[in-house]
Parts: sequence; C-alpha cells; structure tokens
Amino acid sequence: MAIAVLSMKDQLSFVLKVFLLSVVISLLIKYVGPFIFIPATSVNALIIVLFPTVMMAIALAWRFQAHKQS
Repeated sequence: MAIAVLSMKDQLSFVLKVFLLSVVISLLIKYVGPFIFIPATSVNALIIVLFPTVMMAIALAWRFQAHKQS
C-alpha cells in the first residue's frame, strides 16, 4: 500500500476546497433549508440518519472492489 506524499501547495489547495465546500453547504442549510418542507416522520428520520452511513458503505465497497481487481 503506497502512501501518497502531497506537497504543501497540494495540501493547502485541498484544505481550501474542503473549507469552501463546507461554507457553501452551511449557507445552503441556513438560507435554503427553512424553505424545504420535510415532514417529521419516523421514516424521514431514519433516512436522514442512515443515509451517510449507507453512502460511506457503498463508497468503501466500491473502492474495495476496484482495489481487489487491480
């Protein structure tokens, strides 16, 4: 397993991209979120809670399959 060594410029670029994405998501939640109507049901709560975990599991499984094939 190779460890990627990033230069300082690459690291700063990555941190800035993550920061900007975080700001955009935060502003969307603050200003657009109140206009989105999501009923308070147990199904919606389960979807909201489990969605990130399911997406991460799919991403890791996809990555595992790609690594296994190469």
